[in-house]
Amino acid sequence: MKKSIALATVAGFAALAVSSNAFAQRDEIRIVGSSTVFPFTSVVIERFSQSTNFPAPIIESTGTGGGMRLFCEGVGEATPDFTGASRPMRESEFVSCQENGVGDITEMMIGFDGIVLANSRQSPALALTKDQIFNALAAEVEVNGEIVSNPYIMWSDIDPSLPEQEILVLGPPPTSGTRDAFVELVMEEACEDFPAIAALEDTDEDRFDSVCATLREDGLFVEAGENDNLIVQRLQSTPEAIGIFGFSFLEENSDVIQGATVNGVEPTFENIASGEYGVSRSLFVYVKDQHVGVIPGMREFIAEYTSDRSLGDEGYLVEVGLIPLTEDERSVMRSNVNNLAPFEPSS
Repeated sequence: MKKSIALATVAGFAALAVSSNAFAQRDEIRIVGSSTVFPFTSVVIERFSQSTNFPAPIIESTGTGGGMRLFCEGVGEATPDFTGASRPMRESEFVSCQENGVGDITEMMIGFDGIVLANSRQSPALALTKDQIFNALAAEVEVNGEIVSNPYIMWSDIDPSLPEQEILVLGPPPTSGTRDAFVELVMEEACEDFPAIAALEDTDEDRFDSVCATLREDGLFVEAGENDNLIVQRLQSTPEAIGIFGFSFLEENSDVIQGATVNGVEPTFENIASGEYGVSRSLFVYVKDQHVGVIPGMREFIAEYTSDRSLGDEGYLVEVGLIPLTEDERSVMRSNVNNLAPFEPSS
């Protein structure tokens, strides 16, 4: 009973804040979230600012997890209106939003993206399997039927066909949706291929989850921050390194970096769109519905973001690397967002 009263009180204060002067000092839209979604939203901001008289929205690349925390802190001028995400909102994040009075949220899926492993064009192109990537990056691996701390230092230690150079991978931090998706789509999938690790799923599920999802911390995997452009720059100055980031950054910098094939498939627009490339994910923007109609321009910004000129098969976001939804998917998404359909997390 006390918890229910507390939550109701929080929601009541939130509603009061929205209806009074909570937004009196802010006229511009505020957006946070994923570094992968950041460049797409930035282009929408540019087009929105060119075609309307609203102040240019302010955007900050905080990572998916960081954006969710800021978004779910509450309602009012001190909190964001939108957050970008390179994975769906988690149930725990949704609960946090609800507890802080953010009761109405709409999910806007904007398209798809691939996660690439890329290196400098000064180095040979790489052909990797998910199992090889797991062995390069996991904190623990399977060797001769035993699960041990990762002993691999050189790529050629994993497979003689790989380069005789030290493993050095620059990747996203734990707050990044790219990191979450990479772990799910590569590490957790690959660990099923190693018998001793796979057997843990039946005997010790917590240990299984830990082995599959924990990246090494001995300096061969380097958390390079939320700014994927910085990873691209480091690849140019460190030709022996490999970077992990979204496909759009590869496409934007294809003159200086190249993507590795994964399980024999190149990270191309066509292969990601078809689903053939096995390291791809959906991208999202979440709307704080309680701010719509209070913060000027939110509906107009949503209309620009969801328009065919933005997200269509030949839209300007496709030109900068977004993999588009199908026409039917766009129609359903646009209807949901225009009606501010309430979001419910998947169980």
